[in-house]
Amino acid sequence: MTRLGLSWQALSALVLCVGAAFGLPLFGAQPGMSAVATAEIFAMILAAIVFSAGSGFRPSSVFLLFAATHGAGWLLISGLAGYEGTARLSYFALLAATWLLAWRTVSVLSHLRPVTAQGRTFVRLAVPLLFGVWILVIWEAIVRGAGVSAIILPPPSAIAARIVTSLPMLAADVNQTIFKSALTGYVIGGSAGFLVAILADRIAFFRRGLLPIGNMMSALPIIGVAPIMVTWFGPDWPSKAGVVVVMTFFPMLVNTVTGLTASGHMERDLMRTYASSYWQTLFKLRLPAAAPFIFNALKINSTLALIGAIVAEFFTTPVVGMGFRISTEIGLLRVDMAWAEIAVAALAGSVFYGVIALIERATTFWHPSVRGG
Repeated sequence: MTRLGLSWQALSALVLCVGAAFGLPLFGAQPGMSAVATAEIFAMILAAIVFSAGSGFRPSSVFLLFAATHGAGWLLISGLAGYEGTARLSYFALLAATWLLAWRTVSVLSHLRPVTAQGRTFVRLAVPLLFGVWILVIWEAIVRGAGVSAIILPPPSAIAARIVTSLPMLAADVNQTIFKSALTGYVIGGSAGFLVAILADRIAFFRRGLLPIGNMMSALPIIGVAPIMVTWFGPDWPSKAGVVVVMTFFPMLVNTVTGLTASGHMERDLMRTYASSYWQTLFKLRLPAAAPFIFNALKINSTLALIGAIVAEFFTTPVVGMGFRISTEIGLLRVDMAWAEIAVAALAGSVFYGVIALIERATTFWHPSVRGG
């Protein structure tokens, strides 16, 4: 904080704002953005700088900072209409100033300590949401303002429009890749890895023999496994599920075996004093202690399954599937459709990961890692 009560983000935004004022107009094309719209942008940025001053923030001041910052961002994005590729350095200076103030907004939100559970949930969700939104805002403004070709990098607005107009095709691809290939392979690979880990824990011979092989097999490249699976199971989704099984089996095996050793010696000795059998000790002590490791494998596999299914479809597949669509659309230079598939895959993977994380918090609420979070 400076003596004026300004953070370094606000002070930098003020410098950029002054520099942009000397570099007007914002666009090289005629007639360019109106003087009124330009003045509104400057006014909102300066207001956000004022609202960001100080260290003790009330909800009202945070709201005003949020509104002024995002109002300026909205005007900058909407002002690009009709002037794509003509933005001048002053426009990007204002964009950088607005981004710095958004950074300040996120920083202020992250330091808030609401007293209610709803408030804490709101802050926990708002911080990553705003961070993600501003990645899209910067992407949109730079691509459209600098006139970057849509073949090189389409703006998020074009990707969103392609998603809206291609919902039936995207739904068919999601069904083929995620629900058939990825989920089937995820369930089979994770279940098999878990059961084999129990067997390896029970029989020392398997434990000493399987783990080195598991470490080696986990390094197998997808591009080497996928053609073999196609030869074995055909070009349809079972071969892609086979690739996912290979990719998810060994993370589950290694994490479960490691987790089964997480219980302490004192706890195991106590179970022995109670004359507990191997299976009683396993279910009442060792598996609960291994739960964080097992859920860690499930979260890792949630992303590996989707990656494996999509990459496997690059080799051979029926005329449906996310990997097929990405490779085909790139070849046809319809890059916005390829990015639409990537966006849907990223959203599906995030939802899948989030569901597993919620289940983990609900079932391992007693663990210190969850209680501390």
